[in-house]
Amino acid sequence: MDLEEENALPGDDDGTGEVAGGSLSSRIAKWKHVEDEHKHKQLINPFSEWAGSSTRTKLDKDDPNYARPVEGSMTAIRGQKAGERISGEIKQLVGIMQQYGQKQATDDGQVRYWIRFGKLFDVYSNISNKLVGILMRARKQGQIDFEGEMLWQRRDDHVIISMLEQ
Repeated sequence: MDLEEENALPGDDDGTGEVAGGSLSSRIAKWKHVEDEHKHKQLINPFSEWAGSSTRTKLDKDDPNYARPVEGSMTAIRGQKAGERISGEIKQLVGIMQQYGQKQATDDGQVRYWIRFGKLFDVYSNISNKLVGILMRARKQGQIDFEGEMLWQRRDDHVIISMLEQ
C-alpha cells in the first residue's frame, strides 16, 4: 500500500481526488470560504475577543442599515417572517372590526368602522391572546386609532377603537 492509498478519504475513488460531493480541492475552497467569512464576522463583532477586532468601523446612526440585521442572515429572515405574521394578524383584526363593529359615514362620504374595546376584547379573545399588542402595532402603522397609550381589560372597555381610512 503506497502513501496515496493510505491517505485516501472515505468515498475517494482510486486516489484521483474525486470525493462524493465534489473534488477535494472544491471542498477545501468551500471550507476556506466559511473560515474567511467567520473571521470577518468576528472582526466586526464588538464582543469578540479576537486580536484585531478593535479595528471595527464605527457605525453611523444615519446609515440606512443601522440597527438592522445583515441582509440575507437568519435574523433578517426571521424578522421578515414575523412581520408577515403580524401583518396577517392586523388584517384579521381589521376584518373582525368590520364584522362586529359599527359603520359610520364621515363628512367626506367615506365609511369608517368603530368598536368598543370591551366588545372587541370579548370577540378577539377566542382567536388570540395578543389583542393589545396587535392594536398598538396597527395604530403605529396608521390603520386604527384609540385614546390613550395602553388599553386595559375592564378599565378601558368603553374606549372606542376606530379604523382609519384605508
